[in-house]
Amino acid sequence: MSVFVGDHTRLVVQGITGREGQFHTRQCAAYGTRVVAGVTPGKGGQTMDDIPVFNTVLQARREAGANTSLIFVPPAFASDAIMESADAGMEVIVCITEGIPVIDMMKAYHFLKGATSRLIGPNCPGIISPGQCKVGIMPAPIHKRGNVGVVSRSGTLTYEVVDQLTKKGIGQSTCIGIGGDPIIGTNFIDALTAFQADPETEAIVMVGEIGGSAEEDASAFIREHVTKPVVGFIAGLTAPPGRRMGHAGAIISGSSGTAQAKIEAMEAAGITVVRNLGQIGETTKNLLGA
Repeated sequence: MSVFVGDHTRLVVQGITGREGQFHTRQCAAYGTRVVAGVTPGKGGQTMDDIPVFNTVLQARREAGANTSLIFVPPAFASDAIMESADAGMEVIVCITEGIPVIDMMKAYHFLKGATSRLIGPNCPGIISPGQCKVGIMPAPIHKRGNVGVVSRSGTLTYEVVDQLTKKGIGQSTCIGIGGDPIIGTNFIDALTAFQADPETEAIVMVGEIGGSAEEDASAFIREHVTKPVVGFIAGLTAPPGRRMGHAGAIISGSSGTAQAKIEAMEAAGITVVRNLGQIGETTKNLLGA
């Protein structure tokens, strides 16, 4: 079993005719993901590597059977692309785009409340179920099929964690980069809920960072609802207050959102917290007795 994506995924790529869209569409297809369509307004009727291009996502759903959308659309238009995918009935929407204005994401966020779609991102690397399906920009070769679920706010740290796990012989069930923006679709609790329900996932690695209360909220959820072992890491332990570090949501305001506060909440919830990023693989291996 996979979480959110898998053998059932039939992908449409929004922005498929752009340079980034073309490159990552080919990477997803090479991994084995079924890419059934692309969308670029005004270029309907064309093809990209024999993949049909449509003017709208709704056409891609009706004519090619698409059920999942991957978005490579410039920031000014990305929220509209998200809402178009939701309106067309896409089950999963993965938005890679970075720099979407917060006011635009607020509109998309509220629009999604009336839809059945799941949004992953924006400003994220996407999602992969190793050996089955890749919907995003993550480097496929570092992944290995297995039983550890990975969820992270940081794309780069997701890759680092996965690489460590794989080198320790530990495979992954599903890896989700939820994104580091202030407004995102799928949060830690959503991912944790799915991992807890997934019989293939035996343990979870959660990678957070400074800013906001997502990690504290997730820790409270884990304490009450997650029975599987969780390894946690918080990036930004030495970040100065008031300075944004990398992501738009990674900023400490007053006493809220500090790495130390998040670590304390995680430890209180029974999470095995790793303070040195380079030890995540070894810690997970020891926790699993692998």
